[in-house]
Amino acid sequence: MNKRIGGVLAALAVTAATALPTAAPAAAAAWTLRWSPDPANDTVAEAFEGIEDDRAGSHPGVTHIYVSGGAYRFDMHTQDRDGDDRQRNEVKGMRTGGSSYLKILENETWRIGYQMYIPASLDATSSFTHIAQMKVPGSGAPLYTMSLPISGGTPKINVRYWDEAEQTHEVGNTNLEPIQGKWVDTTFEFKASDSGYLRWTLKDGSTTLVDKRLDNTDLWRGDDEYLRPKWGIYRSINSSGLQNTYLLVRNLQAHQLTGGASAPDLDRVTIQ
Repeated sequence: MNKRIGGVLAALAVTAATALPTAAPAAAAAWTLRWSPDPANDTVAEAFEGIEDDRAGSHPGVTHIYVSGGAYRFDMHTQDRDGDDRQRNEVKGMRTGGSSYLKILENETWRIGYQMYIPASLDATSSFTHIAQMKVPGSGAPLYTMSLPISGGTPKINVRYWDEAEQTHEVGNTNLEPIQGKWVDTTFEFKASDSGYLRWTLKDGSTTLVDKRLDNTDLWRGDDEYLRPKWGIYRSINSSGLQNTYLLVRNLQAHQLTGGASAPDLDRVTIQ
């Protein structure tokens, strides 16, 4: 090959290389902190989108949801009512300041974790007692619940997924009594999708009591505007032995998955 032709070919190779840059690598997946209220600085109204404290006015002059000892506290008295057959003192949603709050949207993946203290007086019941839910604003049935049922005569704590027909599917459960009267850690990880998943973990210190995942869950219902979590006590009065009681939650954090990981990779991504 003569030098002139060789030089032309070399120039073309350089031009092609500069004209066709390699694609930038996809951003690494990461759990990005979106919400972390501090009871020392954030009141109930500043931490949550909405408050449902004795909506029926059954216990006048009493505040049931408030900051206490570095935690958000939910009181429930046997006289409290939210309708003829049930009680509800709950908060809903995740406020980030002023009129701003987070909306969990379609196909987003979230991890919501916190610590909770369940006293002996907040016991399992033969009818429903929920202490956390995920719901669509304005709709009836939840998408999932954390509940305190009696199963086979044994007090339990469990998480159930509710399908569109309002049929429930258990994600996991463990005995309630060993975790009463102490702080335990719990996490919900989920994808808000027609074909999503729900993972629930419950830990007593360094001991993992539950780590269960349910795939193929419909956690997005048609034209849902957004999803929001709820915390507090919501229970039926159709159980014997109900007591005045309370629930404490603290160290609330909500992380959203950002980047390009798929569901099987979620345990290996980083938290920012």
